[in-house]
Amino acid sequence: QVQLVESGGKLVQAGGSLRLSCAASGRTFSTYAIGWFRQAPGQERECVAAISRSGGGTIYADSVKGRFTISRDNAKNTVFLRMNSLKPEDTAVYYCAARNRWQPDLSNEYTYWGQGTQVTVSE
Repeated sequence: QVQLVESGGKLVQAGGSLRLSCAASGRTFSTYAIGWFRQAPGQERECVAAISRSGGGTIYADSVKGRFTISRDNAKNTVFLRMNSLKPEDTAVYYCAARNRWQPDLSNEYTYWGQGTQVTVSE
């Protein structure tokens, strides 16, 4: 089992950057693939990026490709989401999630979820 805690969300102006962190408990963190998701009010939760257990595999939603970068530091049990060139439509609660298999897809079939961190991008 793994517990996930997101941090780094804040209010930022359009065009700005943020780095979100997802800190995990447990000594088996490196056995989990991690996904970053977001959910805006009235919209479904969507996967924006995912990373394999080793970090060698990544996948991005088209809406964030070229602007967001997912990475992980297994020694620190942490996954990051670097977000550049932020747009108002990136405003959402961002969640990280973990599952014990890697598939290069953007599904929401993850086992463990964090509580989320709010990102607000102003005009």
